[in-house]
Amino acid sequence: MNKDINKNEIRVIVDDFNANRPFNRALGLVIKSPDFESSFMTFHIKDEFVGNPIYGNLHGGVISSVLDVAGGHAACLSAVKNIKEPIREKIMEKIAKVNTIDIRVDYLRPGIGNFFEVKGRLLRAGSKVAVARMELFNDENSLIAVGTGSYLIG
Repeated sequence: MNKDINKNEIRVIVDDFNANRPFNRALGLVIKSPDFESSFMTFHIKDEFVGNPIYGNLHGGVISSVLDVAGGHAACLSAVKNIKEPIREKIMEKIAKVNTIDIRVDYLRPGIGNFFEVKGRLLRAGSKVAVARMELFNDENSLIAVGTGSYLIG
């Protein structure tokens, strides 16, 4: 590994890249990931996220979006974990190519809460494709939805 960039710096580059994507900013996602095998993000509900104004729960599209972002973030981390040339330009080039292939979402409960946590963890990562499992929890730690996503990483 290049002595100029260490694993922590690679992590910061990936987190910054994902945090600064316009859609992720619109979701208000705050990245709090601890390692290269998983992703951990938080966000607060906004009026624009409400699907049912009577109950005030999250819209299903918001739920699937935050699950997809968490899975994609875990895939980005996988894509750069063992990069041969860990220079900023190579890292940015690699993570810019990460894309969702497929995502499946299971809605388990209405998305009721003021604050949410979304977690993504790698199930498998090859040289071309990564598969992640994602979970969304509300501020009472109730599991709202789960998802599985496949991501192009190479």
